[in-house]
Amino acid sequence: MHQRIYFDNAATTAVDGEVVKAMEPYFSEKYGNPSSIHSFGQEAIAAIDEAREKIATRFECGFDDIIFTGSATEANNLAIFGIAKNFRPGNSKFVPDHFITTAIEHESVLEPMRELEKVGHKITFVPADKSGFVKISDIEKSIKKNTVLVSVIYANNEIGTVQPVREIGKLIEKINIKRGEARLPKIYFHTDAVQAVNYLECRPNRLKIDLLTFSGHKIYGPKGVGCLYVKKNTPLHPIIFGGGQEFGLRPGTENVSGIVGLAEAAELAFENREKRSKYVLDLRNELWKNIVKYCETAELNGSFEGRLPNNLNVRFPGVSNETLIVALDRSGIAVSAGAACSSRASKPSHTLIATGLSAKQAKESVRITLGKNTAKKEIKIAAKIIGETIKKLETKI
Repeated sequence: MHQRIYFDNAATTAVDGEVVKAMEPYFSEKYGNPSSIHSFGQEAIAAIDEAREKIATRFECGFDDIIFTGSATEANNLAIFGIAKNFRPGNSKFVPDHFITTAIEHESVLEPMRELEKVGHKITFVPADKSGFVKISDIEKSIKKNTVLVSVIYANNEIGTVQPVREIGKLIEKINIKRGEARLPKIYFHTDAVQAVNYLECRPNRLKIDLLTFSGHKIYGPKGVGCLYVKKNTPLHPIIFGGGQEFGLRPGTENVSGIVGLAEAAELAFENREKRSKYVLDLRNELWKNIVKYCETAELNGSFEGRLPNNLNVRFPGVSNETLIVALDRSGIAVSAGAACSSRASKPSHTLIATGLSAKQAKESVRITLGKNTAKKEIKIAAKIIGETIKKLETKI
């Protein structure tokens, strides 16, 4: 086996050394409970406050607009159910109970929407085109008098396509002015920016959004911590109860070391965004060129332009992705079939199905995602191994 090559950075990233260093004191030296009033507790709450201020400064938002959670999944659930708690579903078209999302969201958005649908809320799932993009006009056409929330993923976690979030935000802002004049409820706008923070503009005011989700372990920070930006005056209700932490929106003893690590990782992501983007984009393009060289039948899923710089989603006709992933792993290369949260399920990717692929084609596709730790020398080695593995598997068909 060659030295192991990690091409699954969309699933999780290695914790940055600077992040580890920032976190270390809060495991065994500064271990107080942030809710305690003695000096140990004050030391811990001061660390959380500093972390919150760091993120708020980078996001150009208020200190209390930042809510720490246990994961991005929890943050997405808080955004959706937290808004929904304001509105009871009803039969009248004037009851504000309509939610809009897309067919290519992460499951942590789709599943809450389906749960709302079960209790009577109206949900519109806007389709994507074959390149993996959602049309602004389709969002606009879906808006009704009773619409209360629009949730659009910023960058897709499987095929990496970047949605026109800022333009959608501007549209909703314009519509909300007219709704205010007509005394209709405001439409709130949420984006899942989990895959975006490393590479894209994520300052909420510039995107014209009310709620934004991101996660520690996708940006070289720790697992088990997420964040939800909540714009002032957004009527969000808690979805779990038992304490007053996080301004009453997320009770439970805070993960101090995780929050410190998340803030440090976010700061590094903002500082190094352009450098990281250019680095992985050059490697990604070189990898694709070499994959095609060694395997002429390879097909790219989604648009080559307008996707995250570190993302390739490739279909190898006639080869099962499960078989390929196992074979590549034996050769030292880690890739995935798509979203890590769904990787143990045998179902084909809902994102690929939404772009028009058949179930069979979706199950011939793998996601390859590079990162800041990807070495240049790994590109040609990996492409050659992928090509050789595909040829071996094709001979067995």
